Amino acid sequence: MSDEKPNKEEAKPKIAVDEDWKAEAEAEKERLSKQDASGPAAAAADKAAAGGEAARELPPANFATLVSSTVTQILFALGAVEDPQTRRRYRDLPLAKHHIDMLAVLEEKTKGNLTEEEKQLLDRALYEVRMHYVRVAQSG
Repeated sequence: MSDEKPNKEEAKPKIAVDEDWKAEAEAEKERLSKQDASGPAAAAADKAAAGGEAARELPPANFATLVSSTVTQILFALGAVEDPQTRRRYRDLPLAKHHIDMLAVLEEKTKGNLTEEEKQLLDRALYEVRMHYVRVAQSG
């Protein structure tokens, strides 16, 4: 056995650098960027085409759609709309009241920030669902 100390160069761990990783990372980044640019609509259309599903068109994400969606939930809870899967109508007054209260919160939080058209839409929606709620609640 020799008492020689290892050379400092030999004692250091050697790091292997793969020069291709940068090119691979850039290619992956570009591929993901292109995928993101095509957006969810294109991805859904691709999926529909591949799986034979019909492509669906979603409504615009705007204030009117938000109000309409909430009103639909209220009508479901009031039994005004049947469940498309079971073909039955369900009545859940506490849930309907919750959704009506959410519309009222929306009204309060957007006060002074809506166009006249948006304000009228929300006012009309609140009036209609409140009246419908009262009729359903009174009918027992």
